Parts: sequence; structure tokens; C-alpha cells
Amino acid sequence: QVQLVESGGGSVQAGGSLRLSCVASNDYSHQIGCMAWWRQAPGKEREGVAAVDRTGAREYADSVEDRFTVSRDNAKNTLDLQINSLKPEDSGTYYCAAKSWACNGWSDSSYIRFWGQGTQVTVSS
Repeated sequence: QVQLVESGGGSVQAGGSLRLSCVASNDYSHQIGCMAWWRQAPGKEREGVAAVDRTGAREYADSVEDRFTVSRDNAKNTLDLQINSLKPEDSGTYYCAAKSWACNGWSDSSYIRFWGQGTQVTVSS
């Protein structure tokens, strides 16, 4: 079982930046092909934000602006999400997610094999 642990959430004012991080447990990290960030805003469904495969190829949800940058370090089993110019609508719980093999279907929750516990992001206006 892969464990994903997020960090870096917090409360910030609009216009600020946050860098979210996720670390995957080493023992089973070989099971992970694609790592992704999802988020769930209050009262809304969880949605995929961005994903990156082992080659570093990145994908972003259509709703995500250029303010989001996803990156991955395979050697350290880490996944980061840099969010700049934060807006109140970016608030929510951000989850690290992983699936086997490639990132095909990464934004479909039925393909996600592992989930982190989430880290809270609150952006005040």
C-alpha cells in the first residue's frame, strides 16, 4: 500500500502563493506511474487539478490557469504544486493522488489507486 502525505497548505490572502508538497512512501513507490493533485472546494465535487508522469510530462485540467505548476521528483518520490496569485475560489482541500502506469484518465477518480489525506488551503479576500 502506498502512503501519500501532503503538506504545505495554510491560510493566505488573495494574491499570495503556496507550494504544496506530497511524499510517497518508498516501499511501494514503484507502483506509481502517475501522480496528481486533486482539490475539493466546499460544497463541490472533488476535481483533478494537474498530473505528471514519470517522464515529467504534465497535464492540467482545463479549468486550471497558468497560476498552477506541478512538478515531480522521482528520486525523492515527491510531488509539488506551486500556486501563484491565489484567489478565494482556490480554497479547498488539496489531495495528492496516484495511479499505476501512465496518466491516461488521471482526472477520473475511478482510475486513482491511492489518495492522500489532504491539505487545506484557505484564501481570504
